[in-house]
Amino acid sequence: MPHLENMVLCREPQVSTLQALFGERHHFSFPSIFIYGHTASGKTYVTQTLLKTLELPHVFVNCVECFTSRLLLEQILNKLNHLCSSEDGCSTQVTCETFNDFVRLFKQVTKAESLKDQTVYIVLDKAEYLRDMEANLLPGFLRLQELTDRNVTVLFLSEIVWEKFRPNTGCFEPFVLYFPDYSIGNLQKILSHDHPPEYSADFYAAYINILLGVFYTVCRDLKELRYLAVLNFPKYCEPVVKGEANERDTRKLWRNIEPHLKRAMQTVYLREISSSQWEKLQKDDTDPAQLKGLSAYTHVELPYYSKFILIAAYLASYNPARTDKRFFLKHHGKIKKTNFLKKHEKTSNHLLGPKPFPLDRLLAILYSIVDSRVAPTANIFSQITSLVTLQLLTLVGHDDQLDGPKYKCTVSLDFIRAIARENGRGSAEGKRLLSRLHAQHRP
Repeated sequence: MPHLENMVLCREPQVSTLQALFGERHHFSFPSIFIYGHTASGKTYVTQTLLKTLELPHVFVNCVECFTSRLLLEQILNKLNHLCSSEDGCSTQVTCETFNDFVRLFKQVTKAESLKDQTVYIVLDKAEYLRDMEANLLPGFLRLQELTDRNVTVLFLSEIVWEKFRPNTGCFEPFVLYFPDYSIGNLQKILSHDHPPEYSADFYAAYINILLGVFYTVCRDLKELRYLAVLNFPKYCEPVVKGEANERDTRKLWRNIEPHLKRAMQTVYLREISSSQWEKLQKDDTDPAQLKGLSAYTHVELPYYSKFILIAAYLASYNPARTDKRFFLKHHGKIKKTNFLKKHEKTSNHLLGPKPFPLDRLLAILYSIVDSRVAPTANIFSQITSLVTLQLLTLVGHDDQLDGPKYKCTVSLDFIRAIARENGRGSAEGKRLLSRLHAQHRP
């Protein structure tokens, strides 16, 4: 189908597999299909595009919005009821308390002429949230075709593997389909397809090639890369608009965009500034740290110990482990400073980026910088997990010897200084922390 191939790029094997599973409209399809892959790998877009293009009767439900089983079941039934009654012009709200009621009501709804002789598709996006609902919900959806004796297929879209779903008791195994991450060639093709009509496709493809050369090592998310491409393109074509260069003068265009792409590296994922602020920054040629107001970092409110955990994580990421004794022990003995200075005169640890550190080192630094004694309770470990969820810390792997988690700190020095400055008001230890940060990162 040429029209569908133009709409869905770089997902031909997955589209072909889904089309084969769907088959003809009046044929019984596979009872359940489990589609998984990382975020922004095209799962939702491909599924929705395929169902809409083929004009197949379907309902799409996001399990994040329907956070209880009742909301989920009623949402499915009401959308199905709307499909049946769209031709009649009348629709009634359906209430459903249990899955048994859902099976009974589903049989009634699918008796309509518009759904009688064709497969009905139920798409459950963010399906991992089903695991937090009633225990009979997931097995029931897996066997919905058997329980209702209707031509229905349930599609589960998730970012985690099926092994994390499988119930303890026996259940019907779905057909599992994997969506791999986009390669750099795939991203080049997809992003180049969005070129503005006023510029040639080759000119925009050259810009995307430069953009991926900068960001591909730190970001593979198609949504974020598309956002960055739209945000920075006006600066790339600025010399062409002013008449200072033509579209083939790639060297001059690169020199113009290079410093702005380096500054944009600070906004990947966390987006420290908004689109309007970024445009103002490009026009005024100001430093991103000077822009306040809509910054995501300035609105982050963290618990008391989470702030110290984040400061400890930053110190562990940007300082070698051999310097911990010097910085965090009062009686550390005599240390040779000559060799230390010679190594760090060559390059700054801050320019090399954050380094991974084990959990025990993070806790050791935390205990040394907090005024009061902190017990390693579940509360401390839960706050570390929360920082990972907020993407202020990144879980990068496990230590080979101790099999313990290893982390990286993803926030900037300005954010850490702001936290230390806030804790330093009325706190002698906070003031010492602030002076220590200044001392370790002098230009």
